[in-house]
Amino acid sequence: MCDKLGLDAWEVIDAAATKPYGFMKFTPGPGVGGHCIPLDPQYLSWKLRTLDYNARFVQLAEEINGHMPAYWVNKVVDVLNAAKKAVNGSQVLVLGVTYKPDIDDLRESPALDIIKLLGKRGARVSYHDPFVTSLKAEGLDVPFVELTDESLRKADCLTIVTDHATYDWERIRASARTFVDYRNALNRDRPKRDARPR
Repeated sequence: MCDKLGLDAWEVIDAAATKPYGFMKFTPGPGVGGHCIPLDPQYLSWKLRTLDYNARFVQLAEEINGHMPAYWVNKVVDVLNAAKKAVNGSQVLVLGVTYKPDIDDLRESPALDIIKLLGKRGARVSYHDPFVTSLKAEGLDVPFVELTDESLRKADCLTIVTDHATYDWERIRASARTFVDYRNALNRDRPKRDARPR
């Protein structure tokens, strides 16, 4: 909705956070992952259908979350178009493939769908994640690259899917030519977390 209205969703969230009570922050992103949140509500929805009840809110959330990888891939296409490049043949570097920061869990990660969708559009996709150095077990043959100034500059578009605490956001901002930041990682002050790859 913010995109359609030309609003910055992160500014809207910051404005809502000025309310002195009753505010719980939820932030947008590339979709929902993990072993429970994308799946468990579907069990509830199924059970309620057996009792002749339609859990519309659960179904709506599933629909919106399921569409987010395609939405963000379209943003990559838009950024590349603005740089007068086609997604087909462009080098896209995906930062972070786990479903949430600072873990090594890939279950239901939206990054996997994003990588597949970019590949279907002809992008030459590579990735970096300090917690995951191979995606072969996920059925993807996508090269892992070391995160260097050169690899950042080489990418036609950098996509930030998972905002691990170990990333040096200032260095990334300085080196990337173009980017799509799914997590607002480059535009916020980040508290330091102790997050070492396991």
